[in-house]
Amino acid sequence: MVTRRDLLTYTSFSMALAALGFTPAVFAARGLKLGKPEAFTFDGLIQQAKTLAQQPYHAPETPPDSALADINYDVYRKIIYKPEYALFSHGESRFPVTFFCVSALHHLPVKMSVVENNQASDIIQDIDYFTFPADAQRLQAGLIGDVFSGFRVLENQQNIKNEKDWVSFLGASYFRAVGEQGQFGLSARGIAINTVSGDTKEEFPDFTHFWFEASKEDNDQLVVYALLDGPSICGAYRFVMHRTKGVVMDVDCSLFLRRDVSRFGIAPQTSMFWFSKMAKGSGSDWRPEVHDSDGLALWTGSGEHIWRPLNNPLQVQVSSFSDTHPRGFGLRQKERDFNSYLGSAGYERRPDLWIEPKGDWGKGSVQLVEIPTDDEIFDNIVAMWVPEQEAKAGSEHQFSYRMHWLADEPFPSTLARCGATRLGRGGNPGAYPDPKSRKFLVEFTGGELKTLSADAKPEAIISASRGKLSGIQVEKSPGEKDRWRVFFDLHVDGKEPVELRLYLKSGEKTLSETWAYQYLPFTSTPKPLLGV
Repeated sequence: MVTRRDLLTYTSFSMALAALGFTPAVFAARGLKLGKPEAFTFDGLIQQAKTLAQQPYHAPETPPDSALADINYDVYRKIIYKPEYALFSHGESRFPVTFFCVSALHHLPVKMSVVENNQASDIIQDIDYFTFPADAQRLQAGLIGDVFSGFRVLENQQNIKNEKDWVSFLGASYFRAVGEQGQFGLSARGIAINTVSGDTKEEFPDFTHFWFEASKEDNDQLVVYALLDGPSICGAYRFVMHRTKGVVMDVDCSLFLRRDVSRFGIAPQTSMFWFSKMAKGSGSDWRPEVHDSDGLALWTGSGEHIWRPLNNPLQVQVSSFSDTHPRGFGLRQKERDFNSYLGSAGYERRPDLWIEPKGDWGKGSVQLVEIPTDDEIFDNIVAMWVPEQEAKAGSEHQFSYRMHWLADEPFPSTLARCGATRLGRGGNPGAYPDPKSRKFLVEFTGGELKTLSADAKPEAIISASRGKLSGIQVEKSPGEKDRWRVFFDLHVDGKEPVELRLYLKSGEKTLSETWAYQYLPFTSTPKPLLGV
């Protein structure tokens, strides 16, 4: 509860600090109460994380279940942070910050602080910063102490109450940003620990403390520091967040392991893929496609561009793309046509997320995890970098990278790019179908394909990890200026996955990026090829 005595005491304290040449950032959010300022630097935060990692892990305290049980989703979405308590609402930063309340969904309180002139002041949290719905106001009484579970960064200061956010951090180490079409979609995480790793249970470390610093160099950016803590790891993060046509984040992290980690996922991203026109189970939904992302794009250290369409498998699948000094990777939403989705969820506007490594990432692999799902409410796709070096207890790791939340890759290939992938019944039209055969159609557009005549056919270079390929045909797509398509049949026995790769060349010259796909023979019965 903010009392008159609190405000008078704080005002006297602020005046004393101002006389010493320190102006606390609370003047950016006039109603917020702040604690005593203390020295703060990113190097100091790194040392704090290193020291914590040498100590046993202690799970942070949470409000009693009885105080959160009734703050379900319906109540939670009606709880409003009062705009007069927004951080940076009076000019210190272009972007105000508001906070999420703890609930039955997000029960961990997170500490928040403001940094100015290498001094950090804790935000003294108060449930009265929130407006509860009339039929749930009794729930406020049970919430005392720290009550912030995450935060939102708003577009500007003009109308904070109705302003949209462009970044949000909420739950464990999850965060999201809008792309250049103003739509949230897939999520990122600070770290992925033991994701789908045999008998080892996956761990979800938490961002337990955030520090906010208004940039003095660039009014279009905001700096956020974070402390990560979990049973196996402790880490320090710095996010320099730029509002561009989309969102760009520069990330630096120092990570310290308490325990061995079997799958150490760096710069992880999480998305949803239920189905697409490529392979849709009959009667699953009335919409043609439902997904936040439809493929994984990679730019390898050797310069190869790869496109891997996503699957919704019947059992968990992990694909690994070994590399040295990767140039980038990310989950993408290539299909941008509303008519491919037809619903009101805005899937055609979902952002891509591209990870651009900085410095030497050495040897490792981009790993793609695909988990079965039967609904769009579940994230079932994970992509991450996994270093080749084992992640052992007591080890230290530093990574820097840039995150691009956009509508396309920031560094697209100049070669022809992979388009749609379509599957159907193998064999020729009218022939009796072979149940062990599938027909594939893969499209390529752009690059030098624009200048090729219809009779100057490029060569399709195709490989399969097992099975037999037949009926390979390359043709210019009818009525299309620069679109070419490749048909082929795959004949295969058994239920084990088949790894396929395909690209186009002319003589010794590569014309296209590489299409890579994991075909799962047991996922569906062959059906007629869907139209282009």
